[in-house]
Amino acid sequence: MMKEKRLKYFFFTGSAFFLFVMVFLSRNAGISCDEVLHYQHSVSVCNYFASHGQDQSALNTPVTHLKYYGQSCDNIVTIISNLLGIDNIYGFRHIMSSIAGWLTIFVTALFAIWLSGYRTGILVLFLFAISPTFMGHAQNNLKDIPFALGYILSVFFTLKIFSSEKKTSFSDILLLILSIAFALSIRTVGLLLICYLFIFFLIILAKNYIKDGRPDFNENGKRLIFIILIACAAYFLSILLWPFALQSPFKNVIGSYRVMAHFPDTFRQIFEGKFEWSDFMPWYYLPKSMAITIPVIIFTGFFICMLFTKKIFDSGKALIYGIIIFTILFPVFFAIIIKSNIYSSWRQFLFVYPGIILLAATGFSFLFDFMKSRISRWILFAVLFMLSIHPVSFMNHNRSYYYLYYNQLVKGLNGAYGNYETDYYYLSQTEASEWLINYLKDKSITTPLKVKATYPVQWQFRNHPLIETSYFRFEERSQSDWDYAIVANRYIPLFKLKNNLWPPENAIHVIYTEDVPICAVLERKTKTDYYGFKALEEGNVQEAIKCFDAALKINSKDEMIFYNFARALYDDGQHEKADSVLKKGLELNPDFEPILMYLGNIAKVQKRTDAAILYYEKLISVNRKYFEAYVELAGLLAESDLQKARGLLRACLTINPKYKPAITGLADSYRKTDPDVAEKYDKLAETIK
Repeated sequence: MMKEKRLKYFFFTGSAFFLFVMVFLSRNAGISCDEVLHYQHSVSVCNYFASHGQDQSALNTPVTHLKYYGQSCDNIVTIISNLLGIDNIYGFRHIMSSIAGWLTIFVTALFAIWLSGYRTGILVLFLFAISPTFMGHAQNNLKDIPFALGYILSVFFTLKIFSSEKKTSFSDILLLILSIAFALSIRTVGLLLICYLFIFFLIILAKNYIKDGRPDFNENGKRLIFIILIACAAYFLSILLWPFALQSPFKNVIGSYRVMAHFPDTFRQIFEGKFEWSDFMPWYYLPKSMAITIPVIIFTGFFICMLFTKKIFDSGKALIYGIIIFTILFPVFFAIIIKSNIYSSWRQFLFVYPGIILLAATGFSFLFDFMKSRISRWILFAVLFMLSIHPVSFMNHNRSYYYLYYNQLVKGLNGAYGNYETDYYYLSQTEASEWLINYLKDKSITTPLKVKATYPVQWQFRNHPLIETSYFRFEERSQSDWDYAIVANRYIPLFKLKNNLWPPENAIHVIYTEDVPICAVLERKTKTDYYGFKALEEGNVQEAIKCFDAALKINSKDEMIFYNFARALYDDGQHEKADSVLKKGLELNPDFEPILMYLGNIAKVQKRTDAAILYYEKLISVNRKYFEAYVELAGLLAESDLQKARGLLRACLTINPKYKPAITGLADSYRKTDPDVAEKYDKLAETIK
């Protein structure tokens, strides 16, 4: 009894200290690309309610699709910051995010205590503390972390209510309603929690039937009504701060779920050493992303828990543990089965992590009970310590970038570099912005400057009116007017990453995590490349050639300069030299799409069909969504292999059904042989603007 009291004291003291540490560490958090968008949308939501629905900007989000998110936590934090007049918006958001992360940890620990005692609860605290991915997102992710809180809360109170043989307390009912409402108000996948209510009810019903031989229809009928009331209350509470759902509480919520299940925007990302679109990732993208970024110690505890299946059954809690496992595995398998568009590692599935931690902690607690001797228990502590070294060491050396962690299965972050995504959230741009501000301050800059970034950094430079910031794509840097640039290592060509061609030579500051460069601050040495591009666009070919020639003497590592130089040379009739310049550009990046397309087009014009086919095929292999290449390649193949040409066009339309040139190409392929089919495609093409 005294031992349990000591553990209880240690647990609550440790939890309080953990909260302090998490809030303190949130000061190091960078601003993620997602939170910029979600904060801006939360402002629109506030304006919607402040104007009594007159301001409709929260309902008009064709680019971001944010109207489909409830994002209640973002909205609440913005409302609070407005009421309190907080100036440092993102600093406040990071504090609130860390509190949501701590609450997730604390609730999971209470769940563990309810199941098997304070020792397991303490182990939960420990395992979360050495979980870099979760701890990293807890610093600045007001979407996935609060949803994880709502999810584990809902599972906890659902099981408490269903497993209790006593009369359910009002507080448990209220907390269950609020937790489901909270989760659903953030993301529509929270509908799962309402489904769980009915699934768990049926499971308990089946269990009681097996145990007692016949169901109690009166009691079960009351319980079913009770569940329906909980579900309805949670559902309607969830839409109170969600403008889109308020327009049509049933239709729009279900519609939002459908959009979220197959998110319309797709992104190219690095996975297994390849650049691929998120909707073409292999089925195992999600489980593998989890496997290589969750610390080995967590998997060890999880599998140990599975080894103690007999003990779980003997405890009489097999059904509870089975349901917990179900709440972990079902969302993952469901996403795989319906082929959800998943990107940015497994951050959208952080909500299953508390359940994984719970079972891992339980596994170690079971093993501790199994080891009776003091020596064996000290050996267990030693093993836990050894397994903790890798994630703890990473966290200690990379306090602002916990979420970049990769485990020993891929030889850590250094092994993952060039094979998997690293700073996909652009967190490093915050540190880079702070560095550049101080750098320019030391140089006593008094004239206006232009700073470009691979994700907007207006907030970071808000107090520096002489600095104009804007977005650009790294590969198009020579086509923009800028003095300094902040470039994160997302969307950098793989060839450059793997051959140490990035950061570029004009980097004046590089941010490293381990030995991996994740962000660079660039200083422009010349703007002749930009002037050349302007001249080319204006049709002044001679001036463009002069500028590009001068630019390459200063910067010979930018393939876009070679591409535009070749365009100017080709327009000037210098075809052979243009071809040579393009080939040099490919040496910098063999997968550079504009050059591959241009070389294919030149070969086509010059009637070098075989060469053109090779360039177009290469381009499609590099980027399966470079739709123009399908049409050009099909046009070249039409005379020699009509079926293959049509197959290419259909493959293009499978990816993009509204790509008009491919529809027109199919119509042309049937024009002589089957006019009726050609006419159908022509009519289809007319429907597309």
